[in-house]
Amino acid sequence: MSDLLQTPLHDLHVELGAKMVPFAGYAMPVQYGLGVMKEHLHTRAKAGLFDVSHMGQVIVRDGPVALEGLVPVDIIGLSEGRQRYGFFTNDHGGIMDDLMLANRGDHIFVVVNAACKAADIAHMRAHLGDVTEVTDRALLALQGPAAVVVLGELNPAVTEMAFMDVLTINLNGVECWVSRSGYTGEDGFEISVPRYAAVDLARILLAHDHVEPIGLGARDSLRLEAGLCLYGHDIDTDTTPVQAALTWAVQKVRRPGGARAGGYPGAEAIASELAEGIARKRVGFLPEGRAPMREGVQIYADAESNAAIGRITSGGFGPTVERPVAMGYIATAYATPGTTLYGELRGKRLPLTVARLPFTPANFKR
Repeated sequence: MSDLLQTPLHDLHVELGAKMVPFAGYAMPVQYGLGVMKEHLHTRAKAGLFDVSHMGQVIVRDGPVALEGLVPVDIIGLSEGRQRYGFFTNDHGGIMDDLMLANRGDHIFVVVNAACKAADIAHMRAHLGDVTEVTDRALLALQGPAAVVVLGELNPAVTEMAFMDVLTINLNGVECWVSRSGYTGEDGFEISVPRYAAVDLARILLAHDHVEPIGLGARDSLRLEAGLCLYGHDIDTDTTPVQAALTWAVQKVRRPGGARAGGYPGAEAIASELAEGIARKRVGFLPEGRAPMREGVQIYADAESNAAIGRITSGGFGPTVERPVAMGYIATAYATPGTTLYGELRGKRLPLTVARLPFTPANFKR
């Protein structure tokens, strides 16, 4: 662990009894004393505090027109104080990374995945002129139905924010960049806070009766129940937004026939899939019984066939729904919800059902 990077909250995690593990080059907390199951359920019921400082924070000042040349997202139409989900695509339409894009007036604030951070920043600098990595700020995520009550006690302005709103406000005496968003399916906030003030802010939030520290284990089970993709598992450079069922993030103005259609890497490949359909697609699965089916499990049309029709990319036990859940890719012909298929688990073919995503309804503040 000594050769791993540390977030500004590292010593606090250790103090709180976290089990630390390597993740994307950082030492990160996978769980605390409550354990993954209770951390998951606490976030769904009240509020959980996540350290996501390992992720990349980037300021792009080139303007929305230039940035639209790298993503199939409407950035020109993104109002100041608003944020959107998006992704970088390659020349084949594959997803290089998924990210958040926020209009903060004189710049676009981009948050990228930790494992892709160096490559993303190099990609932006190769195609854009004014790209600055933010290294003097930490990133916290306060997630759950009580998050607005907790954060509202520090600054009532957050109570007026809607899902994907972005605001610059004072929290505990320091300027923070706050978005009403997150990656758990729950209401909540992501907070970019100056590095020197991160531990103090975290301690204040954790002192609230509603808040518990939450590790990577519960973050993963929460996002899986919410049907949200994990980069490098459910999406990658060989997977297009159409195959990943992420076309909702490609606004009409950027699609074929739109006023600013195309103009980004892989636009022709994605347009072709939108018009002609796809051979495989991302779906949810509900395995029968209590045994989870995890990443790598092959999916078959029946109990005897030799040729797999797909595979699971994320899977585990869903504490909220109290049963195993999974998602992955299968041949489109088998993707109708309710279809019974078979996953091969430890040499046995066990039934599972194609299901709609998400497994747990989103509780975002609209």
